[in-house]
Amino acid sequence: MAITTPDDFTFRWRRPPNFPLEVSFDHTFLPAVDILDHIRRDEEVRFTVLGDDDWQVRMDRTAAFRTAPIEEIVTWTFRLVHFNLSRFYDDLLDGFQDEIMIPWRTHLSARGFTWQRLAPILFLSTEGASSTYHNDNSHGLVWQVHGTKTFHSYLDPDKHLTADAAVIGETTGEDPPAHDPDDRQSVTMQPGDQLWSHALTPHWVTTESGLAMSVTLSHGGLCHQGRFSERELALRAYWDKNPGEAWTHDLRNVRY
Repeated sequence: MAITTPDDFTFRWRRPPNFPLEVSFDHTFLPAVDILDHIRRDEEVRFTVLGDDDWQVRMDRTAAFRTAPIEEIVTWTFRLVHFNLSRFYDDLLDGFQDEIMIPWRTHLSARGFTWQRLAPILFLSTEGASSTYHNDNSHGLVWQVHGTKTFHSYLDPDKHLTADAAVIGETTGEDPPAHDPDDRQSVTMQPGDQLWSHALTPHWVTTESGLAMSVTLSHGGLCHQGRFSERELALRAYWDKNPGEAWTHDLRNVRY
């Protein structure tokens, strides 16, 4: 059942498993193919061409990704991410700051939340593409905008990866390790669906449609009335012992 009230969210946000939620944003995106055509040319975009077993084909497609006809690009298997969407607030994502970021920050602040960083991340991918198996240092409000993806995680993350192991990056891999399917929490997300992804919980995402786009609002150092989430306490303890690393790269474990 989706979380729809502020009180329910405040109660649920600190502990896994992930949960669907409903946040109303008054924003209309450009078509996903138009966003892809624009953003693939940006110098800060990251992408990986997948799918074809022929190494040379993947290399050729990688070299041509920014310039090949968009009609051809969308037939390839790929995953793409952009971490710095503020570069596009005046054109491609006109209205994003005023209609999404400011209202959400205002809502959280009014409910007693604080944070060190709250920034959006854009993901684009095609059918058959999968993210790596990874965990993020930040909580994510995952918002499916176009197409269909399935967000996979675990009902009990501690059973598969302790918070201490997640902090030092033991999660990262191209594919998830063998596990009992009954332990898995798989949420198929259609356009408009939203999901709260807890910090430091292992997960992976598969694309089920021809072209899919999602935006994640990433919350670094999220805290409610002085209380961090349970798994983030392990990150705080690690940074207390390694102060030179604190706040320097809180996106370090985000994989695409």
